[in-house]
Formats: sequence, C-alpha cells, structure tokens
Amino acid sequence: MDKSKLLNEFGFQEEITEIVSGEHGPSGFPAPVKSYTLFMESSDLSLEAPYYWILDTLKRAFPIVEKLEDSFAASENSAFFGVAQQKLGAQQDKISQYLATTGKMIKELFQMVRELRIIDERLRYYDSAENELKKDIDKRERGGEITLKGMFVDLVQGGGKSAASVYGMARELEFVTLPDLFFDAPPFKNQQELENHIKNLAKDFNQNVLRVLIRHLTQFKQWKEQTAKEHHSRQRFMLSYLLQHFEIIKMYINWVKPYLRHVSKLTLKHANMQTADMVGAFEGSMIDVEFLARQRIPIGDSGANGCVLATFQYRTRPELRIQSEYQRGAVHVGRMQFQLRVYGWTDEQIENYKQLKNKELLELMGDVSKSVEASMTSLGKELDTYLEKARQMAEGKKEAKEEPMPKKTVLQTLFGDFYTPKEAKKKSESAPSIRELKRQDEELREKMGGLLEKARWVGWATYNNFKKSHGMVTW
Repeated sequence: MDKSKLLNEFGFQEEITEIVSGEHGPSGFPAPVKSYTLFMESSDLSLEAPYYWILDTLKRAFPIVEKLEDSFAASENSAFFGVAQQKLGAQQDKISQYLATTGKMIKELFQMVRELRIIDERLRYYDSAENELKKDIDKRERGGEITLKGMFVDLVQGGGKSAASVYGMARELEFVTLPDLFFDAPPFKNQQELENHIKNLAKDFNQNVLRVLIRHLTQFKQWKEQTAKEHHSRQRFMLSYLLQHFEIIKMYINWVKPYLRHVSKLTLKHANMQTADMVGAFEGSMIDVEFLARQRIPIGDSGANGCVLATFQYRTRPELRIQSEYQRGAVHVGRMQFQLRVYGWTDEQIENYKQLKNKELLELMGDVSKSVEASMTSLGKELDTYLEKARQMAEGKKEAKEEPMPKKTVLQTLFGDFYTPKEAKKKSESAPSIRELKRQDEELREKMGGLLEKARWVGWATYNNFKKSHGMVTW
C-alpha cells in the first residue's frame, strides 16, 4: 500500500526526514511540528522497560492515550515464531468453527425469509377477501376470493383430474354451468348469506346444479376459514423462530469478534518479514507499536488537541523464559528506535488519522466481516421488516406496517464496530452564523497554540529525561 497516496487521501502532508545519512525522503507519517528520535541497543536489558517508561511519562501530562498499532514479525526458525503460530492456530480453529456454524444458520435464514414471503403472499388474498365483507354483498369485489377458490380446486379437490372437483363434475357429469357459478359467487360473511345467494339463483338454474354448488361453496368457506387461521398461526410461529434464530446468529458473531481481533494481532506483519533485518535462520523478531497521547479542549462542535505520537520499532532477539510455573513467555533483547512527533490536530484530523491506521492495519477483519456482511445484505429490507414485526409481536404491540425501517439495521446490530454504514449528514436545525464561525475559528487557533506549546514541551522533556535516566549524553 502506497503510504504517500494514503496520507494524501486523508488530507495529510507527508513528513520528509533523513532516511540515510545525508539523504532525505518521505517517512510515511504526517509532517509534525517537532520530532525527536532515539536509538537504543542493549545486549542484556529487556526493551519492554523503556516502552513503559515513556508511556507512563506521557500519561502524566496527557489524559487521553490511544493505542493505534501493535504488530510483530518473527523469523521462521525462531522459537518465538513457533509459540506465536501455536496461539494463532488455536484462534483460527475457533474462528473457523464459529464462522461455519454462522454460515449454516445464515443459509437457514434465507429459507425462513422465503417461507415468510410465501405466507405473506397467501395472507394478502385472505385479507383482500376479508376486507370485502365490510361492503354490501352486491358491491363486493371477487379478486382475492377467486384466487383462493383456484387454490382450493387445485390443491384440495385435485383439479380437473378429479371427478369430484368443480371441473371434473362439469366434464364427467355435464354440470357445465357449475364452474361459472362457483367462481362468480361473492365472498360470504356467514352461512345465511350463502343460503340466500343460492335461493336467488333458484329461478334461473336447475336444482341439481344448485345442490352441488352449495356443497362446494360450503366446503370452500370452511376451508378458507381454517386455512386463514393456520396461516396466521404459522406466521406468528415463523416470526418468533426467525427472531430467535437471528439472536443466536448475533450471539455467534459476538463470540467470534474477539477471536478476529486476536488473529489480526497474532498475524505476522508482512512488510517486516520482507526486510533485510529479518533473517529466517536467526533468532529474531521485529515489533511496531504506536500510540497517541493528547489533551483536548472542546470548542463549539469540534475540539483542539495537543498531541504526541509515540512510535516504537523493535529489532530484537526474543528469549523464551519461564515467567511462572505454567507460563513461558518471551523477553525481548536487542535494538529499539522510538520517535516522538508533536502535532496540533482538530478532532476531525485525529479521526482521519485513526481511519488511515484502520485501513492500513485491519484488512483481515475487514475481509472476513465483509464476506458475512455481503450475504446478509442480499436479503434486502425484508429481513429488517420481519424482525421488526417479530419484536413488536413479542412486545405485544400492533403489527408493523408493510415496510417499516428499524432504528438499527441488521448489519449494524450484527457487526457493530465491524460495520460502518454510509449515513447522510444531518442538517443542523439552526446553522451557526458567519460571525459565530469566525469566533470559533479564532478561539480554535488560540487554544491550539497553547496546546501545541505544551505538547512541544512535553515531547522534549520526555526525550531529554529518558536520556538522562538511562545514562546517555544530554545537553
């Protein structure tokens, strides 16, 4: 990944510093106000102590400390590599188990949504016929009723192949008018309306035809009432089961999140593995640690920050020692380089830098979450709709409207910090005036100057005191 392009993308000017003696070039970091660099090499001193010395010193001056990078690489034949890979393998096994189970349950989620879609389609026909009962019998529409009668003839009576069906009797017994009379009959509120309808047809049609007609209409009416209850019961059951199934998926996703973070930290940094400092036959490792210490003063909707960015690069020889009765850990001995860079940043600039580091470091978690996210996105808004209905049903509320949008979408609920939706910027109800904006800008510059001066002083004091406390030359 080109660091220069990435810095330009997030609005930072790249630092130009001395790369080798007498030669200057880009460092891959934003240009600081001031920077301090120190190299330290020791054959017997653990290099963990200097890191905590600097961290504790900066904590005394700045209330906010955020770790931005923590990555390592180890040579393939080192003992440290073997221990790290054992831990990595255990984490990956857990991830594969959880993701396999989650994938299977997401596949079942597709089938549930499909079944609920079919149930909704059927219930629309029942609701359409039911709504017509509010009108007078001669004004009732027959669209939904005719569709249900077609299902009844095909699924219950066996269609034209059965001699006992409406079509079969018309063909075998020559009740030619029976299908027309059956399908033209309007929805009936009760049995009495059905009987009155048959009596009104008595003057125009044969009694044998009417006796068969009343039998078929009565059977259809009973079938429609019973199947309507069954579909509503099935819908309630499926909604409850869908919500339960979704909560289990969410539980598995929450379980797998820590393992994904652990894997990203245990994965060897590819850039360090390719450098000449890392030799496969040697006992060696390289570690990169970065944290941001800052103080913030709020100004309007934003804030001014005096920042010290501490960056550590280790090239060490890890020695595995028994730290306790049951735990074997590595003590790192070798060379350390640390740099303290001083910045005066707004809240927006700090957020941009964090996004830059996330884009650079969290590619593994992004790929895994996006693969699961893509499968969930393909379900569309229907899953959101059904889940909202299920929650409202569980809470005893009225049934949701046709396409309600929940406050939190499925992807936000499942992935949380793994998923960052594209949200439209909210318009402020009362936009600040030009005078107010100028006042805030002047205040921001004034506060930033004071914070920047403090950060510059703390950076220098930390650097100078570290050299004094470790017996180095100072001035």
